[in-house]
Amino acid sequence: MILWQLFSDPQRFVVAMAALVVALTVHEFAHAFWADRLGDPTPRRQRRLTLNPLAHLDPFGSLLFLLAGFGWGRPVMTDPRYYRLNARVGMAQVAFAGPLSNVALAMLVALPLRFGFFDGGAPDLAASFVAWSLRWNILLAVFNMIPLAPLDGFKVLLGVLPSAQAFAFARFEQYGPAVLMTIIFVDAFTPLHLNILGRLIGPPSQFLLRAIVG
Repeated sequence: MILWQLFSDPQRFVVAMAALVVALTVHEFAHAFWADRLGDPTPRRQRRLTLNPLAHLDPFGSLLFLLAGFGWGRPVMTDPRYYRLNARVGMAQVAFAGPLSNVALAMLVALPLRFGFFDGGAPDLAASFVAWSLRWNILLAVFNMIPLAPLDGFKVLLGVLPSAQAFAFARFEQYGPAVLMTIIFVDAFTPLHLNILGRLIGPPSQFLLRAIVG
């Protein structure tokens, strides 16, 4: 839970929230940008081709980040009928653009670490922003690649599966949101300590962090 830092360390809370807003904004902008590149005018019409955070933040998804450590931005609407390639493949590309953008941003943010900027000491706020940026971007990338609707991984998997298997798998889309919210609720708000999401995304997140930071 991040919200407690508002009272214990307000400055760190602000830095954490700034890093989260940047990560979410880049993630949703990447979806909109790639859909636009594929020929869909919908994101442009809905003014999602912008790096203005107000266009991309989802109130409930942002609240979950504070309370549960997991959440999402405002989904980008896209119409596959406009794509200049196979609709299923195009949807997979648009979905994958979000997590990929977070990995790219994490690599960019990690450059000061790779070049030893912090070896001789650095401002606390700068170090904190880098740490939180790495955390949020890796979290968003890995969490969103879980193959469960409405997360990006579901559409990515639909795009890479053979047609017959993709058609069968698509039937589970309607159950995804309920399953996801149940897992988040059990993890964050019950005393069971199952840590389902932590077990799912922890190992790949650690692997990605080591690969990026070196």
